Amino acid sequence: MGRLDLLRSVLRGRGRWTAAVAHEASRSARYFPDLALLPAEGWLGEAIEIVDEADIRRVNRIRRAVFGGTDAEPLRHLGEAESCFVILEWAAFVGSWWISDDRESLRYARRRGITTAETIDVMGMAVADGHVDKRDAVALMHRMTAEGRHLRLPRSDADLVT
Repeated sequence: MGRLDLLRSVLRGRGRWTAAVAHEASRSARYFPDLALLPAEGWLGEAIEIVDEADIRRVNRIRRAVFGGTDAEPLRHLGEAESCFVILEWAAFVGSWWISDDRESLRYARRRGITTAETIDVMGMAVADGHVDKRDAVALMHRMTAEGRHLRLPRSDADLVT
């Protein structure tokens, strides 16, 4: 189990996702089955749809210019671009945090003033809130890495102090 319950606990009802991120999660569910439960559980809310044509063009410009998206792969980096756009441009989401483990995306978001968190930060919050023991959190992150996730790992369980 990937322990999405820890993310749910840390978010405390404040998590949201865009349509592209929801689509990515559904595609990744064949490798990480817990992701298939997200829509039914509903704790990330309805996927945020970007439907205004001008907004769609702006998202695509971000996807191409910032993340290297191409016409040949129109979904590649769409989740990152949608997330950045919504946080930066939609008043309801200004000031929101972005959780990702993609280094380039995080670098861009930080340059734009978006508060970011990685899995290691979420685990630290889960430890601080008492949802998981430090050693169990470290072991979980190492297991996630062994299963193919690209994470910044703690050097020791002391690195999970927030």
